[in-house]
Amino acid sequence: MGRAVRIAMVAGEPSGDLLASHLIAALKERLPDAVFFGIGGPRMESQGFEAWWPMEKLSVMGYVDALKNYREISGIRRQLKKRLLDIKPDIFIGIDAPDFNLGLETSLKSAGVKTIHYVSPSIWAWRGGRIKKIARAVNRVLALFPMEPPLYEKEHIPVTYVGHPLADIIPLQTSKQAVREKLELPRDYPIFGMLPGSRQGELAMMADTFVQTAQLIVERLPNAIFVVPLATRETRLQFEAAIYRQQAGEVPFRLLFGHAQDALGAADVSLVASGTATLEAALIKRPMVITYKIAKFSYWLMKRMAYQPYVGLPNVLAGRYVVPEILQDEATPENLAEALLKLYEDKENAAAVEEAFTDIHLQLRQNTAEKAANAVIECLN
Repeated sequence: MGRAVRIAMVAGEPSGDLLASHLIAALKERLPDAVFFGIGGPRMESQGFEAWWPMEKLSVMGYVDALKNYREISGIRRQLKKRLLDIKPDIFIGIDAPDFNLGLETSLKSAGVKTIHYVSPSIWAWRGGRIKKIARAVNRVLALFPMEPPLYEKEHIPVTYVGHPLADIIPLQTSKQAVREKLELPRDYPIFGMLPGSRQGELAMMADTFVQTAQLIVERLPNAIFVVPLATRETRLQFEAAIYRQQAGEVPFRLLFGHAQDALGAADVSLVASGTATLEAALIKRPMVITYKIAKFSYWLMKRMAYQPYVGLPNVLAGRYVVPEILQDEATPENLAEALLKLYEDKENAAAVEEAFTDIHLQLRQNTAEKAANAVIECLN
């Protein structure tokens, strides 16, 4: 009887925690004795993962945030690297978080540990030069999006297209009325989803703008309701503080703990901070306005290095502007409210959005966890 397979993993934020938890579940079916350890979140831990550090330590946003937390994060990486080089796991899987994981993967791969990077860094969007670094760091890339494999194949880097697990989880059709009933929301009122982000840094940038946008919409649509899913107790407190600051106690906000997909499913239109939530909104096939604000310097840098006109994943995947993006200085409450009201009134556009997003859903629906698990086993063998 050989020893149990040891699989090290690092996930840096909630979307990575979700991906990794599905992968662990699929691997456990094939390798029932495997042990999983490293840095991860609650979903991974619920699958038996041993978290040496909590994932929140790595959840930073933009360059400015990363610089502030640089010392702590590099300390964690140093200790983790030492521990992994001592243990020499059978395989290391870095889930997203490329700035943290790629350097770690390079050291482990040089020491003879097999490495997989799950979620291709967005080399199609900016910093394409990283592909050389990725080649040195990994034995294989698991890519979520169909435009990614050709970029790696061109550089002779082993790659497997696995699709996106959200496309497996979210049904092809979501009934607006059923979700409204579940959340005890009125059937025929205008309902706006408001997703200001899952991290505290995002809320610090966006919460007041979201609250002010709702105030402007209520002036035009007095019976509008705003459903706001918040990921943690801290982000909920931040949003409540913004309501207080803006004296918006009269605005009918429904704050939820989690339940982002329910909020999007119940809504006619949503305002979504750029990130994984925009993909959820696309898979639920509702019109949205994508918005984002980060530190001025980070934005200037990213804009200079960007290869595409789009920021939001739904537009990137469609290769055109299916939904509006209103970013940075343009993201004023006036501009956002105007765009949301326009989308709310345009029923014809809602049908076109649904059609475009159904195409994306079918492309991404690949039985991801199973495909990713197969690629890991192949790499182990």
